[in-house]
Amino acid sequence: MKKILVTGAYGFIGRHVAKECNLQGYYVIGIGHGKWKDNEYYKWGINEWHECDITIESLSVFKSDIYAIIHCAGGSNVRYSIENPLLDYKKTVMSTLYILEYIRNYSINTRLVYVSSAAVYGMANKLPLKEDEILNPISPYGYHKKIAEELCKMYAFQYKLNIIIGRLFSVYGNGLKKQLLWDACNKLKNNDLIFWGSGNETRDWIHVIDAAKYLVQSVERTDKLCNIINIASGVNISISKVLNRLFKYYGIKQKPVFNGIIDKGNPKDYLADISKIKTWNIGEKISLELGIKNYIEWYKQYE
Repeated sequence: MKKILVTGAYGFIGRHVAKECNLQGYYVIGIGHGKWKDNEYYKWGINEWHECDITIESLSVFKSDIYAIIHCAGGSNVRYSIENPLLDYKKTVMSTLYILEYIRNYSINTRLVYVSSAAVYGMANKLPLKEDEILNPISPYGYHKKIAEELCKMYAFQYKLNIIIGRLFSVYGNGLKKQLLWDACNKLKNNDLIFWGSGNETRDWIHVIDAAKYLVQSVERTDKLCNIINIASGVNISISKVLNRLFKYYGIKQKPVFNGIIDKGNPKDYLADISKIKTWNIGEKISLELGIKNYIEWYKQYE
């Protein structure tokens, strides 16, 4: 059985990736930090859990036994990166460098799927965003992801490593405890209808289960050219429309109110060109309508 190492497997995206790896028949090793309850990680398809920092030393114990690494660990929040740029750099850039060095020194045939972000595009001039677009990140989070991508490309070229980079757009789904849907549900619970921005900002939404399928399928598409793919739905929907749907399923008759204040570090619009993954078969995708409905059901059970 082929072994896959999922970094950041305790996190929102990481645990879904681990579960999908397990469903596809891989032996899954999770590494990172997280307080699982009563070996709860087994429920997410993780066969082994290693509670530790991602360093050369912690990775070297695996020697050359790892078929592929899906690197989900790293910074995951624009606002956090603005307030803590050094820590975000260490989480994103240094962890990636350690993984690349592990592969170079201990396991040259190990494949790497690097989980990047649409934040590397920043204030792009034209939509939809293609993978060869000039990158112009506007937050430390985006800059650090860009640096990590450059490291991946350099190692693929210089040391002939098999790598693919997946740029995730707006990933959502049950279990996400931050960003728009989580913040909105918390606000509605407290009868707060006021939101940041104008409501006209758009995002390209993709459910975490679908995103995980693309990432796991990427394992067999790694190469020494370090291909880059957008992982998104290819449709952009405004924040106001998303919130209107959320209000509807939450049982709120009022409409959201926007304060007009722009959140620093976040571009106004995102829309991905998904030509590269258009033909990938991941089965039936989860619609935004169903995804929001399921999220509210999960949230009400969670609270």
